[in-house]
Amino acid sequence: MNKKNHNSHLNEIIHSANTIILGKEHKIRLALTCILAKGHLLIEDLPGVGKTTLAHTFAKLLGLQFSRIQFTSDMLPADVLGISIFEQNNNQFTFHPGPVFSNVLLADEINRATPKTQSALLEAMEEQQVTLDGKTRDLPSPFFVIATQNPSEQVGTFPLPESQLDRFLMSISLGYPDAEAERQLLIANDRREALNDLASCLDENELSEMQDQVQHLTTSDALLDYVQALITYSRDSGLFEYGLSPRAGLALLHVSKAWAMLNDRDYVIPEDVQAVLSSVVRHRLRPVDPDATQAADALLQDVAIP
Repeated sequence: MNKKNHNSHLNEIIHSANTIILGKEHKIRLALTCILAKGHLLIEDLPGVGKTTLAHTFAKLLGLQFSRIQFTSDMLPADVLGISIFEQNNNQFTFHPGPVFSNVLLADEINRATPKTQSALLEAMEEQQVTLDGKTRDLPSPFFVIATQNPSEQVGTFPLPESQLDRFLMSISLGYPDAEAERQLLIANDRREALNDLASCLDENELSEMQDQVQHLTTSDALLDYVQALITYSRDSGLFEYGLSPRAGLALLHVSKAWAMLNDRDYVIPEDVQAVLSSVVRHRLRPVDPDATQAADALLQDVAIP
């Protein structure tokens, strides 16, 4: 697939997603960027603003197998990964795969599950495999987790530990629609009906080709200096409880490349880094002062482009 076809397919995906998720084109672009960068996405917001619909929309548009888990406090890891059941007919154990064995896994309200169940996804998200009964099983490729999380102040939530949060490449919040988009929602047909009518814009091979191309986008020494300056400031400024890890730095660079591709460029500029910075660091940095400005705002204001 050549560059022109890449752009055509990406624009088609964004246009189609805009017909389902109204008034949220920037968030749609960020979510697509996360997929192009082969990352997992965390959506933090109130119930009912379209988090589940967004996940299902991308699964349809990308032609991928989709499964959904509604996390609850009484869930067990086996409900996510699967279980081996003894079959008397053939006198042996047979593995029954759980919903994690899909291309796109929607982990709905992930922070309503206990930490033990949350951690069942760690190996899957990091290694794209699960180990059960001493046997390692590969997950389908591509594999993405799109997790939704309710605000931590709501009753019945278990905060995700830092190790789990770090597995998510990006974190976004959809927020309420503006007045015009909400009016369209009120007068339009049910979004689920429109979702069922969506046609896929890509196949697995085309998506894989795009993801591989992201790796080869050009980054100058000056651009790398800027990324390093952001990372160093997060560690040395004293504004945050702990700074960005090397994994977070790699995530920022990789997401910036995907954003550049989405904007029809084969090289990365500082504006790409700035566009995705908030989504990459908002779940990784915790300000020392709870009333301080958002982490990304502090980084952008205090770190100059070399």
